[in-house]
Amino acid sequence: MGTQTDKVRFNVRGKIFETTVTTLASVSRNSMFGAMLDDEWNLQPTEVNKEYFIDRNPDCFSVLLDLLGTGELYVPPHIPDKLLYRGGHYYGILDHVRRAKWGSFDGNRLSLACRVCGQPPGNCSAIRASPDGGCAIAHGSIVRVYDWMLEEHPPLNLDYQVVNDIGWIDSDNIVMSVCQNLSKGVGGMGLFSSSTGKLRQRFQLNDEKDEVQGFTAGALCFNSDSKIFASCIKTSNDGIGLWDQVTGKTIDFFDSSNGLGLGNAAKIKWLKESNCLFVCTSDQINSCIYLLDFRDKSIVLSRSMGEKTSGSYFYVVDAVPVEEQNCFCVVLNNEDLGFVDMRSVGLTST
Repeated sequence: MGTQTDKVRFNVRGKIFETTVTTLASVSRNSMFGAMLDDEWNLQPTEVNKEYFIDRNPDCFSVLLDLLGTGELYVPPHIPDKLLYRGGHYYGILDHVRRAKWGSFDGNRLSLACRVCGQPPGNCSAIRASPDGGCAIAHGSIVRVYDWMLEEHPPLNLDYQVVNDIGWIDSDNIVMSVCQNLSKGVGGMGLFSSSTGKLRQRFQLNDEKDEVQGFTAGALCFNSDSKIFASCIKTSNDGIGLWDQVTGKTIDFFDSSNGLGLGNAAKIKWLKESNCLFVCTSDQINSCIYLLDFRDKSIVLSRSMGEKTSGSYFYVVDAVPVEEQNCFCVVLNNEDLGFVDMRSVGLTST
């Protein structure tokens, strides 16, 4: 777009703004202004005035342009916060707005900014943050979806099927795992629109005869290759299934007929560094941590976490990989916190 001293002219709904390439270059190339510096940018100025037309609020544009030039955010009283946030989202500089308004993230200075009030219909079984700052919350058979401004979208209602887990494929698509409804023969997993709540795709589980089976799906996770893992229980046995999120078809299945209890897994997570699936089963009978390799159906790591002490039985409530996925943080039902190191043996309490 020329030298760093070139001026750039904008027409925002009839109001003219001029700035420099240097100001626009202060933001990421993923933003609208940063993309204008790319030779492949297809927004062309008008032939007469050599200006770029933008059909957005000019007052909001003025505030955001000043933010890029000065690094400071001054919002006149007549501009609502939601209008400013929508503008920042549209231009791809929402992070700049948030940082100028609240400062850099500091985990030691967390405080409640806002909340959504209301009585939830049942216990919360899962809450997951969306890629764009919103969230989805599962209550019984209903999943409530909020955008990054905490405005509620149409809820996802599964007609009395219990939602076990939810996961965001991207900001527009949510996968839900649900219990099988034996009377209707349905259950499993579905892909839903986060903005409309409509079912876009149902994921099928086929048996050895390639016939579709009903199943209950539990914990979900995704890998970096457009694949979905889910713990599941079907008629004959249970285990961990692998699906293609594009076609909705079953790719693979790790059978736990040998008593591993994988179908009841409370937490699963794909470990990219080790190319394995982390599985945590957290019930009083079978409380274990596994690392599974789907390529040859092998168990890379198996660690039983159940322990009897003075007549009490301790089992895993939750676990998560930490420290570059070489160690697992474990929470027991007696509220103890500890770590399991893949390179050593036993539980180290803290």
